[in-house]
Amino acid sequence: MPEGSAESQGAGPAPHEIVVVGGGAGGLELVTRLGDTLGRRGRARITLVEKCRTHLWKPLLHAVAAGSMDASEHELNYLAQAHWHHFRYRYGEMVGLDRAGRQVLLAATFDEEGRQITNDFGTPGAAQHAVPLETAEQAVRFNRRLVNACIRAHSQEEPVRPGQLHVAIIGAGATGTELAAELHRTARQVVAFGLDRVDPEKDIRIILIEAAPRILPALPQRIADATLALLDELGVEVRAGARVSEVRADGVVLATGEVIASELVVWCAGVKAPDVLRGIDGLETNRSNQLVVQPTLQTTRDPAIFALGDCASCPRPGAAEPVPPRAQAAHQEASHLLRQLQRRLDGQPLEPFVYRDFGSLVSLGEYSTVGSLMGFLLGKNLFIEGYFARLMYRTLYKMHEYALHGANKTFLAALARGLSRGGEPAVKLH
Repeated sequence: MPEGSAESQGAGPAPHEIVVVGGGAGGLELVTRLGDTLGRRGRARITLVEKCRTHLWKPLLHAVAAGSMDASEHELNYLAQAHWHHFRYRYGEMVGLDRAGRQVLLAATFDEEGRQITNDFGTPGAAQHAVPLETAEQAVRFNRRLVNACIRAHSQEEPVRPGQLHVAIIGAGATGTELAAELHRTARQVVAFGLDRVDPEKDIRIILIEAAPRILPALPQRIADATLALLDELGVEVRAGARVSEVRADGVVLATGEVIASELVVWCAGVKAPDVLRGIDGLETNRSNQLVVQPTLQTTRDPAIFALGDCASCPRPGAAEPVPPRAQAAHQEASHLLRQLQRRLDGQPLEPFVYRDFGSLVSLGEYSTVGSLMGFLLGKNLFIEGYFARLMYRTLYKMHEYALHGANKTFLAALARGLSRGGEPAVKLH
């Protein structure tokens, strides 16, 4: 979920007003910690504006879509979080900004089914026939579509059609690649629950499509090579250097004219901020609708408006590209902005944000986890895989939970999930 924040100073004894728009990883961590510090002491009134009612850590979406994780066990209710951590939650979607009046303009609230924030690059048919994977609702929707397709194939009188149970995943970044590996296991487990008319080896096919020359283009080559080797072992078909020109109900059309038969399509390519941010009230934005910010995370045309997470284009000294839209970046930006807002209220100058890349991890479900840790020993990068890499991947999520709940609640939640999994099916079947 793209995130941003706007802050203005009230007059007289009234507390400062801080509004955070977007409850993604960075936004929710920021508003929680602001509430625990400034909100608890009455120094500021903190408000979170979010168009969803619950939060799910974005790197878990592939597991929810595959059905190997129950979203309800990991979702956080914004209203309850606001009550526990001294901020206000306003359910709604930002549709505009009044900089002069220091107001965030909200639309009337609707059911968010069908709203998309992924960047389909205007690909014909993508919005109609591909399920994007940006929110928990979309992940659950794809999982239901997958399970229903398997049940339909089992109950129909005619044989399974070519492409009927093929899954085309467009975009081989971390989310798409992780989903491909996770689906290999969960699709077969769904079939194992009595759907014996479906042959998982013959009828189910997973195709991972990437326009770049290789999968995981933003990660080190060694990670991509190790991941590709495992996908090959699983029988996942990888099509790198393949640009999608159209998505149809019965398949995906490549720029070469080749048609890949697939009635199940997931769109995992491209990160794009909401269209509402494009030039919003005169603020500077880039081609992806991200707000262009200074190193202090202040927008270039209004120092009282800050941006972080997926909706921010933050310069990175010494690098050609800005700070990447990743969970670790959002976590670091939230921690930095917490300190800077306190400094601003105290009348102190703001400090620049410095992004630290701690490495990359790719979870391939129960099969493996691969990645690299930056500067782990003696300033050198360390390539890791297997159990240790999986442990580090899980640690990232625990760090996010710790920032939201503290140590005790994080430990108890993990214990409860572990105890409840014994009597449940390994995949979600409804």
